[in-house]
Amino acid sequence: MSSGTIDIDEFENADADEFEERNDTERIVLFLDENDDRAWKAATIADRLGLETDAVSAILSRLKDRELVRHKRPYWAITDDEERLQSAYQLHRHHETAADQYGDERLEDLQTEEMEEVR
Repeated sequence: MSSGTIDIDEFENADADEFEERNDTERIVLFLDENDDRAWKAATIADRLGLETDAVSAILSRLKDRELVRHKRPYWAITDDEERLQSAYQLHRHHETAADQYGDERLEDLQTEEMEEVR
């Protein structure tokens, strides 16, 4: 999409919100998922997406903690657990929808004395 155009078939088959701006984590996951036949160095991912290498490395580490990417130094690849990836995506979309509908909430504002502390 960097050229400012896309194929009309891609346009016709896309969801209504598919072309909205994505955050860096979404962009990295989508990149790895679309290129799931290869493993990538963080610096290469950063270069391809126009991001800072340190930011990509930090995001990849968080994704690894959530078991959404695999890592064998220095390479990264998307998880091969399709169900886990789809569940994470659905949860992410649910949170986005809720935030759009109800606005962002701060946990501290909602917490009661009966609630366990969330870390």
